[in-house]
Amino acid sequence: MKRESFGSRLGFILVSAGCAIGIGNVWKFPYVTGANGGGLFVLFYLLFLVIMGIPVLTMEFSVGRAGRKSAVGAYKALEPKGSFWHLHGWVCLIGCALLMMYYTTVSGWMVSYFVKFLRGDFVKVSGEAVDQVFTNMLGNPGEMGFYMALTVVLGFLICSFGLQKGLERITKVMMAGLLGLILLLGVHSLVLPGAMEGVRFYLLPDLGRAMDQGFGKVITAAMNQSFFTLSLGVGAMEIFGSYMDREKTLAGEAAWICVLDTFVALLSGLIIFPACFSYGVQPDAGPSLIFITLPRVFLHMSLGRLWGALFFLFMTFASFSTVIAVFENLMANLMDSLHWSRKKAALVCCSFILIASVPCVLGYNVWSNLHLIGGKDVLDSEDFIVSNLLLPLGSLIFLLFCTTRWGWGFDHYLAEANDGKGIKLPRALKYYFQFGLPILVLIILFQGLFT
Repeated sequence: MKRESFGSRLGFILVSAGCAIGIGNVWKFPYVTGANGGGLFVLFYLLFLVIMGIPVLTMEFSVGRAGRKSAVGAYKALEPKGSFWHLHGWVCLIGCALLMMYYTTVSGWMVSYFVKFLRGDFVKVSGEAVDQVFTNMLGNPGEMGFYMALTVVLGFLICSFGLQKGLERITKVMMAGLLGLILLLGVHSLVLPGAMEGVRFYLLPDLGRAMDQGFGKVITAAMNQSFFTLSLGVGAMEIFGSYMDREKTLAGEAAWICVLDTFVALLSGLIIFPACFSYGVQPDAGPSLIFITLPRVFLHMSLGRLWGALFFLFMTFASFSTVIAVFENLMANLMDSLHWSRKKAALVCCSFILIASVPCVLGYNVWSNLHLIGGKDVLDSEDFIVSNLLLPLGSLIFLLFCTTRWGWGFDHYLAEANDGKGIKLPRALKYYFQFGLPILVLIILFQGLFT
């Protein structure tokens, strides 16, 4: 069977960027930036994106484009005879499944809040009662289960239509909508009274704030953010490499994806901080920022119902673009490894993810007393395994596979990465890729596991 491919270069870039752009761009990046010295953090973030994020991203793309299969098949095609690198491909499949076991629930939260603002549910809600809206949603397994199931079924339905007619076509529409909405919301926030105070707090370098946090913590926070923003390590990007043509070098394509990802992350802060400062609301971290702090801000705005609906439509696009990209990865693994049709893979994966996502939904209500890793609830435990273990460890394996003689080897990787027109990686980077880059990834791994 002929390998599917993207219909255009733009489709590849938007789908890959859609996979990278997710909830963390909005509810983590702005807060971490503000807390770690504003523009100073951004400079370190961009540095680590160039010296760490882009190189590892090119390695995932290289394995995919050279192997022309999902992770298991690509490893088998490229690994030395008698080696077992392909076992990591199965770990990638497990990691993507585990990611979707909680990410679909959070994506469902975005849809739920979009519907609430669209219906006008917040019109009669006082500032203090906003907390209760979020609490009530978490305590309602029926509501959360419905929006989770809607996300899963719609996602696999889109993927079942094929790479070009399903994933690529819908992602192009969503990414256009996402970029348009973020520009609209950003401009609206910037013209609010007192908005510039929030901009200064967010983007001007503040050495004092950085020193209060600890300079070492600022650097490690930037390193973590630049690494995790690209969804590296579980083959989520590798699969799109397998659908690529050879017209462009991989470093150039990776750079474009990083530009889009960073653009969304930076503009998210320009939505949040000016609005919060304008209405005297202290921005928080994590889910409370999105579901408690920002709805309070929208309540104070003229046409707040409209702006709230548009914001959560933007968040729905951001989360759902990641969902369908990872769904494609799950299906491609089964189609490549078991020679299933796309429709069969979609049906089986959809059924599995629907069932496997139930514990996360119930973890906030019926199973609220269930505590797993380190006393964490179901969602946080699943996230810990993916974010703190599988992503950095998987990235290290891709890295070693591409740069050591026991794997595919640096020469093969470099030739693949530099095939085409565009930015080419110099051979002089060999020893940095072989020795320096693994140390950076190990720092992230150990920091996530032991701090």
